[in-house]
Amino acid sequence: MEKTKEHRGLYIGRFQPYHLGHHMILTQIAREVEELVICIGSAQVSHELKNPFTGGERVLMVKSAIEELPIKCYVIPIMDVMRNAIWVAHVVSLTPGFEIVYSNNPLNKRLFDEAGFKVRSTAFYERDVYSGTEIRRRMIAGEEWENLVPDAVCKVIHECDGVSRVQDLARYDTGK
Repeated sequence: MEKTKEHRGLYIGRFQPYHLGHHMILTQIAREVEELVICIGSAQVSHELKNPFTGGERVLMVKSAIEELPIKCYVIPIMDVMRNAIWVAHVVSLTPGFEIVYSNNPLNKRLFDEAGFKVRSTAFYERDVYSGTEIRRRMIAGEEWENLVPDAVCKVIHECDGVSRVQDLARYDTGK
């Protein structure tokens, strides 16, 4: 018996940068929902070592990388509100309606569950390799990183001189 798809799901990530691990997760989610809302979390933060790319650059990364997915996707930047009690209402106010949330973030899982949403964890794909932290580390060290992101994301990173930005941020990061 074929499993019934949810109409619309939600996935939140910082995408600093979007990588093949994200892509594999979204490919799996696309099999489970008819439409997907992809939220660019912490959209207001950029030019920091942990968050080097702007919200707009991350929207470009995600939109260009997901064109091949066989599902309708909405990509929406979401700024932090710094108040957990209103986080879910904030997300709901900025997105199309959704029935299920995909997340591995313990706080997001709890907050959306408490608000009455179905919440499902996603698989991690070689987390030690496919992570923004590892990709940024490789950029800083001058090592190969392009093979960890979709070609479309490589193009966006090169267009915004992202590698140079990450390297500069690493030189001047004060840990704040």
